[in-house]
Amino acid sequence: MCTRLVYLGEEGRVLTARSMDWGEDIGSNIWTLPRGMERTGQVGPASMEWTAAYGSVVTTAYDIATTDGMNEAGLVANLLWLPESEYPDWDGEEQAMAISLWAQYMLDNFETVADAVEHARQEEFVVVTEQAPGQDRLAALHLSLSDATGDSAIMEYVDGELTIHHSREYQVMTNSPTFDKQLALAEYWNEIGGTVMLPGTNRPADRFVRARFYVDAVPSVEDRRTATASAFGVIRNASVPYGISTPDEPHISSTRWRTVADHKDGIYYFESALMPNTFWVELDELDFSVGSGARTLQLGPNQSNAFAGDVSGQLEPHEPFAFLGPEAATG
Repeated sequence: MCTRLVYLGEEGRVLTARSMDWGEDIGSNIWTLPRGMERTGQVGPASMEWTAAYGSVVTTAYDIATTDGMNEAGLVANLLWLPESEYPDWDGEEQAMAISLWAQYMLDNFETVADAVEHARQEEFVVVTEQAPGQDRLAALHLSLSDATGDSAIMEYVDGELTIHHSREYQVMTNSPTFDKQLALAEYWNEIGGTVMLPGTNRPADRFVRARFYVDAVPSVEDRRTATASAFGVIRNASVPYGISTPDEPHISSTRWRTVADHKDGIYYFESALMPNTFWVELDELDFSVGSGARTLQLGPNQSNAFAGDVSGQLEPHEPFAFLGPEAATG
C-alpha cells in the first residue's frame, strides 16, 4: 500500500507526493495543529513528552494517527505500510511513543531532515506499535521525511532496530520491501532504462520502479503549476485503480487519496479517489500561533465530501483528535 516520491525542481521548487492505498475507508480528515500543543507518547508512565515547536497541517488515519502532513517550516512526514517491520521488544520502562505519533513527533519538532535524523540517531526512545483499527494485525509502518532543501530520509524498524537511510537521492519509496532492497531494485532497473519497458502491476516493487523513472523523466522546473502537475502525474501513475483488491496479497489495495506538499510555497494539496476535484490548504493563510486551537476539514465517508480550490478558510475549530496508544505501559 502507498507510494511516496519527491519532485526536485529548479530554484528550490520541491514537492512531496504520496498515495494512500488501503482496503477500506481509512477515516481520513485534514487537521491543522498549532504550535505549543503539549503531547505525550500515549504509552503510559514511560511516555515521551514534548511541546510542539512548529504548527502543521496533517491528514489522519481514523482520526487516531497522523499519517501524512507538512509543518510550517516545510518538513513533510509520510507513514507507509511496511509488512516487514519488526519493532523492538519494549520493557515498559524505556521512554517511548505510540506509533500513531511517530510522524507528528517529527512535524512538531524539526525543520530539516538532517535535524530529525541526527536526533533519531542520538536519542534513545522506542516506537511502540498497536493493533490496526478493525484488523487482526499490528500496525507495521515506516516513515519518510523530506524538507524544503530536497533532502530525504527513510526510517524503518528492521529486526528490532531502527534503520535510517538518509540522502537527497532517496526520492521514492513504496511499502515493500525494506528500503535497502528497494535500492537494489533501483540499481537493477538503471541497467534496463524506463524507455525500454517498465513493470506495470500494482505490486509495491513495480510501483517503486515506475515512480522512480517518471519522477526523473518529468521536466525539472520552478514554475509551480507545471511542477505540481508533474508531481500529481507521477503519483497518479503509481496509484492503484479504485475497487481493486487482491485477497492473497492484502497489502495491495485501492488508492483512497493522494497528497502533494509544496515545500517552497507552503501549499498542501489533497485529492480523493472518489471526487474529481483537487483542493488545497495554504499554510500562510493559517493561524499556527500558540493557543489558536486545532481546526479540521471533515472529508466525509471515503473522503467523498466535495471541495475544490483553496479551502484554507473552511477549516472549523474543533477539539484535537486523540492519538491511539496503549492505555498503560506493558512489558
